[in-house]
Amino acid sequence: MLQETIDLELNRLPNFNKENYQILIEKAFDEALWDNKNNKSYLPLNKTATFQLIMEEDRSHYFDFILVTTYLLIRTENHDSKYNKVHYSELIENLIEFSEINDDENRIIVLNNFMSLGIKAYWFISYYPVAKVLEKIRKEIKGIKISETLHHSFVRLHDALKSSYHFNTQASIIDAIIKSTITDYANVALADDSDNFGGQINNFIAYLTPEQKTNYYNLLTVLKKTAGGKPTDKFYATINPIISKIGYEKCQESFITWLNFAKKVKPEVINPYYTVYFQETNTNILKGILWSLDFNKIDTGVKNLIVELTDVCYTKISGKGPAAVAVGNACIYVLAQAGLDGVSQLSRLKIRIKQSNTQDLIQKYIIEAAEKLGVSPEEIEDMSVSNYGLENGELIEEFGEYSAKISIIAIGKTEIKWSKKDGSSLKSEPSIVKKDFADDLKELKNANVQIQKMLSAQRDRLDRTLIQDRTWTWQNFNQYYAEHGLMSYLSDSLIWEFINDDKQISGFKLNGNWVSVNEDIIHGLNEQTSVKLWHPANKTTDEIIDWRNFLIKNQIKQPIKQAFREIYLLTDAEVNTRNYSNRMAAHILKQHQFNTLAKLRGWKYSLLGAYDKGYESEIARINLPKYKIRAEFWISEVNADNAWNDTGIWNYISTDQVRFIDTNENPVNLIDVPSIVFSEIMRDVDLFVGVASVGNDPEWRDNGGLQQFRNYWESYSFGELGELAKTRKEALERLIPRLKIAKVTEIRDKFVVVKGKIRTYKIHIGSGNILMEPNDQYLCIVADRSSKSIGTENVFLPFEGDAVLSIILSKAFLLADDEKITDSTIISQIKNK
Repeated sequence: MLQETIDLELNRLPNFNKENYQILIEKAFDEALWDNKNNKSYLPLNKTATFQLIMEEDRSHYFDFILVTTYLLIRTENHDSKYNKVHYSELIENLIEFSEINDDENRIIVLNNFMSLGIKAYWFISYYPVAKVLEKIRKEIKGIKISETLHHSFVRLHDALKSSYHFNTQASIIDAIIKSTITDYANVALADDSDNFGGQINNFIAYLTPEQKTNYYNLLTVLKKTAGGKPTDKFYATINPIISKIGYEKCQESFITWLNFAKKVKPEVINPYYTVYFQETNTNILKGILWSLDFNKIDTGVKNLIVELTDVCYTKISGKGPAAVAVGNACIYVLAQAGLDGVSQLSRLKIRIKQSNTQDLIQKYIIEAAEKLGVSPEEIEDMSVSNYGLENGELIEEFGEYSAKISIIAIGKTEIKWSKKDGSSLKSEPSIVKKDFADDLKELKNANVQIQKMLSAQRDRLDRTLIQDRTWTWQNFNQYYAEHGLMSYLSDSLIWEFINDDKQISGFKLNGNWVSVNEDIIHGLNEQTSVKLWHPANKTTDEIIDWRNFLIKNQIKQPIKQAFREIYLLTDAEVNTRNYSNRMAAHILKQHQFNTLAKLRGWKYSLLGAYDKGYESEIARINLPKYKIRAEFWISEVNADNAWNDTGIWNYISTDQVRFIDTNENPVNLIDVPSIVFSEIMRDVDLFVGVASVGNDPEWRDNGGLQQFRNYWESYSFGELGELAKTRKEALERLIPRLKIAKVTEIRDKFVVVKGKIRTYKIHIGSGNILMEPNDQYLCIVADRSSKSIGTENVFLPFEGDAVLSIILSKAFLLADDEKITDSTIISQIKNK
């Protein structure tokens, strides 16, 4: 990256021949007879004949030599040369000493060298004679009016150097220069343009009138000093008069423009150890911009912009972590102040963002907003979900003679259909709509995207709600779910419990009516009725089977697993161990995959690294404040064959106990844990194992997986079924008779057995891995998760979210027609008997 930058500088020079200059420079080094042992020359470089020849060149070539020497200085980082950084540094210093930096253009070139190269590699400034150059420039410009551009260059270099304690001396020299220079722009304050965001702000201001520039420079002066995690009264007392002078509306427009600049900035990886995103100065500016927005007047578009910026800020950069936590936290603060719609966005972000500290911060703001309204955090999340103008999952907007209808067709998936007034359909939006209703069309498309995102987020929130065993009043249930334009799409596919006094009945909305599992209309639902989500953990086997049959009969796909949800009951072994369960112990998981899953399910976990110096175990935790307990899943790193990645994180972990701890840090007896809580926690842990286990990876054995765990891989891949797999088996037993491959497919113990034309295949219902008869030869088929499953596009599944079930069906369809397979890797395995 540094060499590319200097090449760009060099290519702008006239009559340039880099190689000829390089020959002259290295000849001068040779004539100086370097004493490599003591790292000094016997003959001063400026006394050599070649250096004198260089100095006799046309002065127009002065900066050519400076730039070429700079280029060589950079190359010595990884350059096999008998010269080192000190040699090039001395040459640059001599060139500067014997020459004049006698106009603003050349001075700017020198300062830009420091910025474009030095700030990206601090060692460069350490060798480049910055202080000497600055002192020379200071003497040459004393008493002379300098250009605005040169003044800008001084200011931004000053800010960049001051951000590092290594270069306080150089920053002090520049500070003195700035204060002593004569210019019409003495109050210039610039953003740091060593990242793209700062450069765009500076360009934005550059085209303003002189009066406007002064106001905006004053604004940046305050924004650059923004500190802390929240705005203070002092901040507003300082910034508001400047905003008023610029003009409230104009300033708010500028802020939104600048936030759009920030949203589009991408992190720039300089090397494996250094990534540039928002520089410190610009981080402060962004925080100040966000805090200066009028929270009461932030419209939906700006909220969406802030959400997008938040997503970018918490994007993980390898070796660094989240890209810009300080800016992300400022975004979260603003959303928390922006009414119920802002809280709704926080609720969605809480599910999307994986960092535990950020999740805690979001929850804190949600709790604060709830306290202001006198409701629970769960209630305010209900209240904050926008319906986006939807009615029964549809939104119709008029555009003159045309109309557009947004329809929800699946979780996270919508479609927009266009039609004329007479009802005739169109393939896409008419060109006249694009021309005459551009802003309205943009709002429609933004709403469409937000509906997709919010629906997925609310599906995940509802899934987590099952462990809370919440109760709603009839009024709140109807307002926030059953009659809500967005949430009704989810609630209409779920089973609910209706409670009147001591009477309780389970119901489902079918054809606009609440009906029982026998499809009888439920009467007597009124303001005295309370409502809960139905959970199978405390239901009879017969009731669970009846509801599963109900869904299959009516071809209803639930957005979350509910009727087919796995149930985990206390075993005799767990009663005997009293306060811990070993049910999920002794599994080998891929740590990064486990970490992702744990955080998606609301657990807190820190990756185990080879640098942990003796820490041999860690714990994944989830707090359950309603029950005043927390659940813990104990794990250990797998220290085998140096199995860690390039950043020192262990690739694999082994699983251990599941425990519950009360608020006094005492273990809780498992028999005292509520049945729904125990079932949901064990389901989470089974999910972690069921997805992250190396036994699920069909390539793990053949790709050099840890040899000492080969037996584990084989036993898991084809072993007894866990609860997740048992539920999957029941679903398959119901589905397979309805499929076109039913005649050649059957369930046999823990396998889906498919009779192909060439061989018979046994697909394990737990892992999805395959054995071939007659000798149980292993068949490796890697599922392509990015494409549609072969033959399964129209297969009805009664619930969302079981990837292994889809993979099993896809493999079954593929192998049923094994004579049509064209993949050479698969064919070679099938025919190798």
